[in-house]
Amino acid sequence: MSLIEGEEEHIRTSVAGVLHDHEAARENLIPILLQVQEELGYLPALAMEQIAAALQVPAVDIYGLATFYNQFRLHPPGKHQVKVCMGTACYMVGGRIALECFERRLEISEGETTPDRKFSLERVACVGCCTMAPVVVVDEQVEGRVTPTRVDGILLSYETEDQTETAAAEQKEEDLS
Repeated sequence: MSLIEGEEEHIRTSVAGVLHDHEAARENLIPILLQVQEELGYLPALAMEQIAAALQVPAVDIYGLATFYNQFRLHPPGKHQVKVCMGTACYMVGGRIALECFERRLEISEGETTPDRKFSLERVACVGCCTMAPVVVVDEQVEGRVTPTRVDGILLSYETEDQTETAAAEQKEEDLS
């Protein structure tokens, strides 16, 4: 995924700050990665390369560690985070179909973020709403009984909300001018 304007400098500055907080030792790698992810929302390749240089370890070792543990994200989170439940109840009544619909509609795979960074998609083990299966959670909003048709409606509602917010911000900016 390509970086957006100004992001490279932000990454370099954030990583430098985290590295300043920790002794440059291999045993501090996981705490460093966790803190970088907390600040940036994910672990960009640039950050892993900077950490590797500071700790004097191969960048592939950093990447290997980051991909081994599932708490690390290698893609930036989208403005709207879509979590598709794959617990037993959801899976049995169409959770996989809902996930595939989101993948097709957003043109990304699970674990990825759309190029415009509006949506990120992930599968989760269980959200505890089994009676509403299959369940999707978007920005902490629970959506139950998700069918392929509902996938389009869910995404449309967030896209419309974003357009309304953008129009309101543009109007406010125009009013201030």
